[in-house]
Amino acid sequence: MKKLLDDPADAVTDSLAGFGLAHADLVEVHDEPVYVSRAGGPVPGKVGLVSGGGSGHEPLHAGFVGDGMLDAAVPGAVFTSPTPDQIVPAILGADSGAGVVAIVKNYTGDVLNFETAVELVEAEGSQVTTILVNDDVAVEDSLYTAGRRGVAGTVCVEKIAGAAATRGDDLGAVTEVAGRVVANVRTMGVALTACTVPHVGKPSFDLPDDEVEIGIGIHGEPGRHRIPFAGATEITRSLLDPVADDLRLTDGDDVLLFVNGMGGTPLSELYVVYGRARGLLEERGVTVSRSLVGNYVTSLEMQGASITVLRLDDELRELWDAPVRTAALHW
Repeated sequence: MKKLLDDPADAVTDSLAGFGLAHADLVEVHDEPVYVSRAGGPVPGKVGLVSGGGSGHEPLHAGFVGDGMLDAAVPGAVFTSPTPDQIVPAILGADSGAGVVAIVKNYTGDVLNFETAVELVEAEGSQVTTILVNDDVAVEDSLYTAGRRGVAGTVCVEKIAGAAATRGDDLGAVTEVAGRVVANVRTMGVALTACTVPHVGKPSFDLPDDEVEIGIGIHGEPGRHRIPFAGATEITRSLLDPVADDLRLTDGDDVLLFVNGMGGTPLSELYVVYGRARGLLEERGVTVSRSLVGNYVTSLEMQGASITVLRLDDELRELWDAPVRTAALHW
């Protein structure tokens, strides 16, 4: 294993220290317990947004802390849920008095630990609502979940809910719009290679050079099936068709098309996938009015990609377009 680390056991803390130094104008990194908050603290009167999960998916979630998105992010160990003692101060620190929305990906550990933390902060008087993200159409259940997994669609939830909170929506309204995104976003991914967890030191699964795993999870969980490697067009169709079918996209629908890299795939290849996916959507009569391409929800250095489609309405489009300033997303 070759990684730019001194001690694999310190991978998360060393990375967070560098992240905090590089983006000190945007974030503050807290120790004991570890969490990341927006620089300057919560905005008075604004609904707070908190998310989190295992590390190894950078820039999710710390890279989305800042103006127009999250107020705090809670990173666990690599591919391991954060603990309630981390989540509690993150929620309390994000609460300016208007309440907090916790955005949780549907993994058993994340769900249980956020539930425990929410109960503890509610006992202290904070008002918290929870949004569960479960956009992965590949499987109903996996090694990490009961039900569908939360994957790259989480970025859409955090961006749009963050914009709603920034414009001054109350807790109920921010929760409603976040739920509307969850109801209208779907994702499916593919792995070309496995990733290597630093403290394990070897690939997380075996994948022959001539095969790809369709429907892979962001922790390397198995997907729907393995198929022979067949080039960008067929792989893209294998991802896009289940997403479009699950959303029941119809002629005239307007969508955001988001092609996400898993960490080890060149941007040039992600744009090939984007072009193929856009063509398939246009064949269905679907309009792609918004786009995002890049590495936003990764799986360490895994080669692969995921395709996310979000059905838009006028309000969701306006909130997506709203200004944002974070380490990983800004316009």
